[in-house]
Amino acid sequence: MPNSDLLPSLLFKLNENQLALEAAIMELSNWVEQRGSADVADNVRGAMDTIDKNEEFIKMTLAVMMTPE
Repeated sequence: MPNSDLLPSLLFKLNENQLALEAAIMELSNWVEQRGSADVADNVRGAMDTIDKNEEFIKMTLAVMMTPE
């Protein structure tokens, strides 16, 4: 398999990791909020907005890269 064929798979796996980390961080922010640190939880959720904003572009790019020519 040529190295260029590995790129879409690599990007797909990186995206999966990113989404898993997002879910884990959101769980932690909920836990922090339940313990009285709403400001910290809000800051975390604000930072996570970047992942949400970029997710659709990443998915579209992966779909294009994995489409056979």
